[in-house]
Amino acid sequence: MLIRFFIFAFFSTFLFAEAQLDATYYVENRKIDSSVVLKDGNNFFTIAIIDENKSQKRVKTKELLTLLAKNGYKNFTSKSAYTTFILKSPIDTSFIETKLREYFEKEYVSIEIDSIFVTPRSYMSSLPKEYTVDIDEQSYLSKEGTLSIKTPQNKKFFFDYEIKANLLVYESKDAIKKGTKVSFANCVKKSILIDNFRDKPLDDIEKKAYQASRQIQKGSVLTQRDVEALKIVRRNAAVNVTYYEDGMGVIFSAKALQDGKLNDIIKVQNSNKKILKVRVTGENMAELE
Repeated sequence: MLIRFFIFAFFSTFLFAEAQLDATYYVENRKIDSSVVLKDGNNFFTIAIIDENKSQKRVKTKELLTLLAKNGYKNFTSKSAYTTFILKSPIDTSFIETKLREYFEKEYVSIEIDSIFVTPRSYMSSLPKEYTVDIDEQSYLSKEGTLSIKTPQNKKFFFDYEIKANLLVYESKDAIKKGTKVSFANCVKKSILIDNFRDKPLDDIEKKAYQASRQIQKGSVLTQRDVEALKIVRRNAAVNVTYYEDGMGVIFSAKALQDGKLNDIIKVQNSNKKILKVRVTGENMAELE
């Protein structure tokens, strides 16, 4: 009896677990039935119909959730006010998808692409025989966007796209103060679904030395705008300066008059109070210019 109870409880949890509606669905037919949302099951029912002169149907998510609940599916939720159903054009977009894939893989070394959806802004029954794909420079900052194709006659066609992919990023464990070195002491590397970024996420904090260029909040994905090259010489710090004379290296100590990053030219003051220009070569190390 107890075993039967646990089996019932398990399947009840499975059947009534919360399910999330997508904001957009790509459909094969103008008549949209519940199989698009439910994926499996029987006794499918009509959700909406795309008009003959249109390529998509936008419905209020609240009304869609009510319809699903009336048919016994009360476990759905959504974060979107509207749900859009887009009719797939009978065109082969594989070349455009390949160009998008190459573009994102070039920008993100760690990206793992699950799927790419490309759909024309207006319904198309065929593609031009020849065309080039034009992707905006900063499209990598968003999981969805618009691109265009251009024919040799300079005629343009616009497409919407959406990419579903995982990306390795660095997330702050705690708040990081401006000027603090960014490392695994205050960051963690994790895989996330690509989303909309304010700037390009950092791809490596092991090979490059960074410090926070601003106050970074706890749980933030670190991007290029959040960091700058680590200052390895600080103002007023003692610096070992090397200069070469007759093939021999001579080292003397000086006081840094400026902060400096690797390869920066900064001013230092030696023991005789003379101000010299040096090039930063390492932590508290420099070479006379």
